[in-house]
Amino acid sequence: MKRREFIKLSASASALGLFPSEVGAALKLANTSFDCDVSNRKLVLIELKGGNDGLNTLIPYDNYGYYRDALRPDIHIPITNYSDLAVDISKQGTNQDLVFNPALLNGNNAGFKGLYQEGMLRMLQSVGYPSQNKSHFASIDLWATGNDGNGWQNGKTSGWMGRFMEEAYDSLLPSNYPVAIQLGSSNTWLGFHAEHEHGLALNIEGQNSENFYTVLSGLAGQPPANIPQNTHYGEELQHIIQTDAFANIYASSIESSYNAGTNLNNATDYPDSDLANQLKTVARLMRGGIETKIYMVTIGGFDTHNIQNQAAGDIDGRHTSLLNELSAAVDAFVADINSDSLGDDVVGLTFSEFGRKAKQNGNLGTDHGEIAPMFVFGKAVQGGISGQNVDLSEATSANNWQLKTVQHDYRQVFATLMQDFLGAANSVVDNAFFDHSKQVSFAENKVADLIKSSHYVEPGCYALNLPNIESKSLFLAYPNPVPDQLFVTSDFFDGIVDYQLFLLNGQLLRRGTLDMDKSFDSIELSSLPKGIFVIHVTNGVRTESRKLIKA
Repeated sequence: MKRREFIKLSASASALGLFPSEVGAALKLANTSFDCDVSNRKLVLIELKGGNDGLNTLIPYDNYGYYRDALRPDIHIPITNYSDLAVDISKQGTNQDLVFNPALLNGNNAGFKGLYQEGMLRMLQSVGYPSQNKSHFASIDLWATGNDGNGWQNGKTSGWMGRFMEEAYDSLLPSNYPVAIQLGSSNTWLGFHAEHEHGLALNIEGQNSENFYTVLSGLAGQPPANIPQNTHYGEELQHIIQTDAFANIYASSIESSYNAGTNLNNATDYPDSDLANQLKTVARLMRGGIETKIYMVTIGGFDTHNIQNQAAGDIDGRHTSLLNELSAAVDAFVADINSDSLGDDVVGLTFSEFGRKAKQNGNLGTDHGEIAPMFVFGKAVQGGISGQNVDLSEATSANNWQLKTVQHDYRQVFATLMQDFLGAANSVVDNAFFDHSKQVSFAENKVADLIKSSHYVEPGCYALNLPNIESKSLFLAYPNPVPDQLFVTSDFFDGIVDYQLFLLNGQLLRRGTLDMDKSFDSIELSSLPKGIFVIHVTNGVRTESRKLIKA
């Protein structure tokens, strides 16, 4: 089912006719016994680039002797303060004899260990996908596109996050802010590339507040009067024109939100690190009022083939420094967003393209592996552990010392957050990715108890759990983005029809008429400033709306 072939209806109005401020109110209609407004909720993705060594991140203390003596005699993590580092020394219920790397304990009751003790951190054991590819590039592409290594049935040229955003936030598109913002890497993540919508995400890495994009600036120039339709050239040209227009519009919203925002805890509470600065910017943008839904930040250097520990038996080294930076930055970020109600609407998580081998190599490091833990954090998260300690005995010379058993498919984790925290219907999850190997929806195979009951979205509140009807567009408006003159054509309307032009807040800017007896009519828009507008066209019986970008 192609998204553009359907219009999603609310109880009384087409979602295409809603302004962003009205979306939350529409969602509340689904179930009056529960506050269904999840329109302010956001995800923060933290990429641990390079392949994080999960075995030295969360140490399975139940088999510590084998881990230390047989697998990692030189780079094991010495445990001298077990009671401080143990996840839970009671080892009751789902708790296990699992130990945090000391780098995840930043000071007294701080860092990841502190968040866990406060019930705001959940650790997911053995995350991966069925047929692990141990190439950085291929594995990142698989994570980004929502595939499992057995094929590309979920798509090869679009990302699962892009597909999710264009489906889940359909009524907001196009918008005057990016639905996703990326920091920390100069390469825009493939996961944000949608099937139909362009410009959903903006990478602001390396940009300053006066100019949030440089690569495409001026590239489009004045769009050509005629863009070839149904050709590859025309599609690519339209993509460049739209991206250029979106970047200009997004720059204003990002800068104004950054200037209006604050970090409520003392700035010195954030450590002086690159990741902390990224997360500090995210918190400030959120508090400044931008309605961006997805943020992605990056910390690199986890490809620890050598000097993972600086010397035999010495915990200091590259991996310790990275985990310390990660833990301290996340702890400061959570403290910041929890200093007011912002924290109720934010969940963060870590991910890495793969783990490392169970057995050390000869360079005080580890080579490419398969599974690794994920951490999910925030006020809405039900703290604890999902899964069991890894079985070290499955890593042998016969399988090249790999830990292979996947306890959690990475898509399970994201599907759970999409539905239980963001309120996506099954169809939205399936549009992002589907388990083609097992022929089952991830909406039917979620991680249990990941979101607290106080923040859990009940099925009756699913934002897009709405009926669909097939519809043919009543009119076409082009080009979009429009530089000066907007052309309107229609196979449905004839004679004189009325049009109205609105700002996104509903303010009427202009009204007039169009003559549809001609092959087309046009509206001069050169006097309008750059931005996003809504045009309504009606013949008195049928009405339809379109969002327009003024370039």
